[in-house]
Amino acid sequence: MGIPGNGEKNAEVVRRYLRTFITRDLAELRDVMAADVEIYGAGQFVHGRQNVEAALMTPGLTVVGQQIVELFAAGDRVAVTGTNTYRQDSTGKTAAQSFCKMYQLADGQIVRFWGEQDLYGLLVGLGMLPGTKLAF
Repeated sequence: MGIPGNGEKNAEVVRRYLRTFITRDLAELRDVMAADVEIYGAGQFVHGRQNVEAALMTPGLTVVGQQIVELFAAGDRVAVTGTNTYRQDSTGKTAAQSFCKMYQLADGQIVRFWGEQDLYGLLVGLGMLPGTKLAF
């Protein structure tokens, strides 16, 4: 799919994609992500860029900061770990959510990605769940 040695170009596409979570720029998202993108995560599979568009425009929750901790690009793959800081618009509370993602690119666009993020930590940080340890 990708061109070997195209790692830095693919890394820049992924950086542009990640920025859309702050800018909410749907035109930019369409430039860097295929319409029929395959998305894997949280034990689920969905198909189509409209799923990411909906996530970008989530009402009441705004990404106010982003830190890419590590980014590694090789061939048609880019792996990223990082943290997004969210603001709950109704309360002004902020909380960080870590993430780990891997992207596959073709022709300058993301065509498939896999990922996980710390939803539990985000919800606890925003005060939406009690901060007690879970007992199993």
